[in-house]
Amino acid sequence: MHTLFSLIAHHGYALIFLVVLAEAIGLPVPAAIALVAGGAAIASKTLSAPVVLILALSAMLSGDTLLFVLGRYMGWALLAVLCRLSINPESCILRSAESFYKRGKITLLFAKFIPGVNTMAPPLAGSMKMRPRQFLQLDFAGAALYILAYTSLGFVFRDFLAVITRGFQTASHAFAEVLFTAAIVYLGYRVWLYRKNRVYRVVPRVPVQELADKLASTERGRVLLVDVRSHGYYDPDAARIRGSIRIEPNNLSEELKNLPKNKDIYLYCT
Repeated sequence: MHTLFSLIAHHGYALIFLVVLAEAIGLPVPAAIALVAGGAAIASKTLSAPVVLILALSAMLSGDTLLFVLGRYMGWALLAVLCRLSINPESCILRSAESFYKRGKITLLFAKFIPGVNTMAPPLAGSMKMRPRQFLQLDFAGAALYILAYTSLGFVFRDFLAVITRGFQTASHAFAEVLFTAAIVYLGYRVWLYRKNRVYRVVPRVPVQELADKLASTERGRVLLVDVRSHGYYDPDAARIRGSIRIEPNNLSEELKNLPKNKDIYLYCT
């Protein structure tokens, strides 16, 4: 943190723009900390408030608009790329989609404050064919709220941040050792999670023709087709495979209770 604050003091405007842009396009960088440092720099009159706010807002809107456009044309493929570092990319997508779909377009107003959803909201909006003007209006409001919140935090608590920074300088060696130990523990935890969840990384699939043959044969009575498209992509009036039933993938714990135990169940999604 001390290093970032020092860099903000010396390279302020460019660094704030680049860090905010990087986080907006999905890279794991601390935009919130950069904005807090920017707020502290504004309080000490090192940086200009209007310039910091305009640059940060421009960076965030640029990154969000890029993901919105890519999501519009790439859909789930882009979401899978953004979730690639997750233990289970499919669950990463569904968690973000659930938050977005349950709250609708208003999610864009507070998405920036929720890790994971902050990056996923713009491409989800694009993949759902939200109107560009509506997206820009809501995203502008959400980005402005996020940027003002963290720069104001840095502005108000400038003296407190200065004390923390001096503390880091005094205890730099001990802090480095603690940080290194925490990194090792975290890496071990991620490996354990990966091994625990690797069984869920493979989704068995069946060729379309094989299922069509079963539906055309005497086995049809043993087959149940289930539509599990997320409701952001599912329209109740849309065409569905004849004979299939609909369940909500974001409410599986309840939906599974109603599925029969004596049939072969085949799922299809977006």
